[in-house]
Amino acid sequence: MSSTSAPAETAGTSCETFGRTSSGEDVQRWLLSTPAGAEAAVLSLGGTLHSLRVPGAGGDVELVAGLPDVAAIEASGSFFGATVGRFANRIANARFSLGGVEHHIPSGDAEHALHGGAQGFDRKVWTVEPVPGEAAVRLRLTSPDGDMGFPGTLEVEVVYTLSDLPGGGGELRIDYLATTDAPTPVSLTNHAYYNVDGVGSGTIEPHLLRLAASRYLPVGEGLIPTGELRPVAGTPFDFTEPRRIGERLREADPQIVAAQGYDHCWVLDATFEAAPAEPALVAEVTGTSGRVLQVLTDRPGMQFYSGNFLDGSDADAEGHTVRQSDTLCLETQALPDAVNQPHFGDVVLQPGQEWRSTTVMRVLPPRS
Repeated sequence: MSSTSAPAETAGTSCETFGRTSSGEDVQRWLLSTPAGAEAAVLSLGGTLHSLRVPGAGGDVELVAGLPDVAAIEASGSFFGATVGRFANRIANARFSLGGVEHHIPSGDAEHALHGGAQGFDRKVWTVEPVPGEAAVRLRLTSPDGDMGFPGTLEVEVVYTLSDLPGGGGELRIDYLATTDAPTPVSLTNHAYYNVDGVGSGTIEPHLLRLAASRYLPVGEGLIPTGELRPVAGTPFDFTEPRRIGERLREADPQIVAAQGYDHCWVLDATFEAAPAEPALVAEVTGTSGRVLQVLTDRPGMQFYSGNFLDGSDADAEGHTVRQSDTLCLETQALPDAVNQPHFGDVVLQPGQEWRSTTVMRVLPPRS
């Protein structure tokens, strides 16, 4: 990578060349930095969160698994750090009906559509500009009518903002905005893989996870939700109190077996019925180091994925092979397949409306 500007000494941004896609598009890597030394990196390819580091007791470690180059990103099917859309997670049979018209989503060899189809937002090169005076960048993408089978032209904006916290730590705020000229389903999320002890430090199984969710979505064939909002009480899906991720990860529970671990959507208690005025604290991961990752959002659901299908074929930018349970994803979103299951909530954006959402990833350093 060849740098085009030096990193800012105070809150700000800098940009460097990351590579070029197989179709010849240039890819930029934007570095966000704060006065206290927190850093994040965002790629124009896929609107990708490529790196996140927050200083504190115990040192500065890489919290996000980012792939080493454009070729690795194009070869991977695991959405490392990408912004996914138009519709995050799965849509059954890669089709839905809207206004009496059936729409089909090209999904490659898969029966069901995942994260917006075979050429979703994660495969697009976004336009990026810095936000003056902040450690922030604004990304824009136009998804034309018929893109991956979805109706309407969708204008999308994502803003990543990195800031320090009083008393130590930092947070990455992700603000989403979308508008359309025709009714279309919308659900955007970020698909970063985290390890709060540092990527390459080992398994996430000893980490403590708390989820503010008393229900989750059981899945059937192809990991499509059955339609039930099932109570977590008495199941391996109960993280209402902090519990080690690995404690029941390998049980013979049919839902664990179906997904080879955790790859389910939790129905968030604070946000499912109505979006709060401010993002609510819905998840907390505590590593063996004592470092804490908190997730705040206004979305009704969150997919917790324990990396079950990572087979070691991807290595991150620091050379660590990423395997099952080395990292986790906490993807804030609408409930999957909601476009086919109306009781999951209205996910159709209308012309004249603005689709807005905010998710905050807050990092609290280990206590010295």
